[in-house]
Amino acid sequence: MRKATNASALKIQAQLGNDFEVLEFTESTRTAEEAAAAIGCSVAQIAKALIFRTADTSQSVLVVASGPNRVDEKKIAQQVGEKIVRADADFVRAKTGYAIGGVPPVGHATPPIVLLDEDLLEFDSIWAAAGTPNAVFNLTPVQLQQLTQGKFVDTAKR
Repeated sequence: MRKATNASALKIQAQLGNDFEVLEFTESTRTAEEAAAAIGCSVAQIAKALIFRTADTSQSVLVVASGPNRVDEKKIAQQVGEKIVRADADFVRAKTGYAIGGVPPVGHATPPIVLLDEDLLEFDSIWAAAGTPNAVFNLTPVQLQQLTQGKFVDTAKR
């Protein structure tokens, strides 16, 4: 683990400012499981960023979910007021500026609708991707809400 040196990770570091530290790992942090293993935290403390697309208006919807949780697309559709579909890799890169596996919760090319998994509130410390498949940063759920202006809701398929 080291301080960020990759251009995408440095871009997120600049966006976050001095209150946060983007860390890069030699091993992958692309999946919640890989990130938890590299960091040494529980999978549930990984705040994974998932991008969906609204079916009618093609808006990006960012759901930041606790690592092991599957997102209930019907719950997300209710929150945004229209049907949603999984976004493909091209849509994700166009709307966020990042590739799947490294999408951060901040710094998107096009500001998304943001929903935060209320299960993340169970933790004092969570970890989010920082622009590459091996860069992350640590924050609290309150800081996540402040950075994204998202709202905490029930997003998990139960």
